[in-house]
Amino acid sequence: MFVPAQYRTPDSSWLVELLRRNPLALLLTNGRPGEVPYATHLPVIFRQPPPAEPPPELSGTVLLGHLNRANPHWRALSSSTDAVLVFTGPHAYVSPTVYRTEPAAPTWNYTAVHVHGRLQKIGTAVETMEVVKSTVRAYEDEFGAGWDMSGSIEYFEKLLPAVGAFRFVVSHTDGMFKLSQEQEPAVRERVVSAFMDRGSCPHRETAELMKRLA
Repeated sequence: MFVPAQYRTPDSSWLVELLRRNPLALLLTNGRPGEVPYATHLPVIFRQPPPAEPPPELSGTVLLGHLNRANPHWRALSSSTDAVLVFTGPHAYVSPTVYRTEPAAPTWNYTAVHVHGRLQKIGTAVETMEVVKSTVRAYEDEFGAGWDMSGSIEYFEKLLPAVGAFRFVVSHTDGMFKLSQEQEPAVRERVVSAFMDRGSCPHRETAELMKRLA
C-alpha cells in the first residue's frame, strides 16, 4: 500500500487499536498461475495482548483466525503461506463545502492497515477449538455482553470439523491514517466539526481520530 509520509502511522499503538476495534479482516493470498488472488473476509484476534509499547510495524506479533474448510481459499492454502490481512478503520467523505475556499476538491478521509506475514495452518482439533474459544472471549469482551460459552461447547465440537484455524506471524505492516493532515489547522477543525455534526458512527469515529492528531 502506498502511504505518503504525512499519512503514516503515528505509532504502533494506533495499529493495535485499529485491529482490535475493526477485527473483520480481508485475507489475501496469491491464486494459482493465471487466476486472480483469493480473498476472504474473516475474524482475526491477537494471540496474546500486545505490550503497552508494541514493536515497530507489529513485527513478530502473532494473530489468530479461522474460516470455513469448505471455502476453496482454505484448500488453496499450503501449511505455510505468505499472505496479507487488510483491516479498514473509520472513514468518511469530505465535501469541499467544508473547506470554504476555492478552488477545492472532494476527498475521503480513511484509516487502514495492511498486515504482511506468514499464515500457518493449525492442524489439531484441540488447537482449533482454542482459537474458536479465544475468538469468542475476545469479541464478547470488546463488543458483546459477557456471554458464557460453557453451555455451547458441545455445539462447538460438532461444528469443529468445518473450521480451518490458522496463526499469522506478522513481518511488517503498512498503516494509512489519512486525516486531513495536509490542510491548515482551521480547515481541519471545520472538517472535524462537520463530522461531529453527522449522526453516523464512522463520521464521529473519524473526527475523534483527527482530534487526537491535532
